Amino acid sequence: MTDTLETTETHRLIASDKVEGTAVYNPEGDRLGTIANVMIDKISGKSEYAVMEFGGLFGLGSDHYPLPWDMLTYDTDKGGYVVNLTKEQLTEAPRYAREESPEYTDDYGRTIYGYYGLSYPMF
Repeated sequence: MTDTLETTETHRLIASDKVEGTAVYNPEGDRLGTIANVMIDKISGKSEYAVMEFGGLFGLGSDHYPLPWDMLTYDTDKGGYVVNLTKEQLTEAPRYAREESPEYTDDYGRTIYGYYGLSYPMF
């Protein structure tokens, strides 16, 4: 029987099911939330957003926050992603209720990237 780890990730790649549920921290080590899912551009195949679940208590009342993928860095010591944001910055960030799903249009993307001071990529 093949080991699951060997079939779902390599040193530089990770399977999407392993990203979902991974913790997200700020540089100070405070846990901000977890990755709910990853949004991938259908044409380029590049990950564009990590949607982080943040807020609430035990998942109740939490919202989803699309974060530009390039803002995250994987930290092997933490076993999670690090993003240079504070909880206060997230309280005003673009988000949606976990039971909703926005249309990820270019206008929506420009809003998200603009909030974080980034240029929206044209894949």
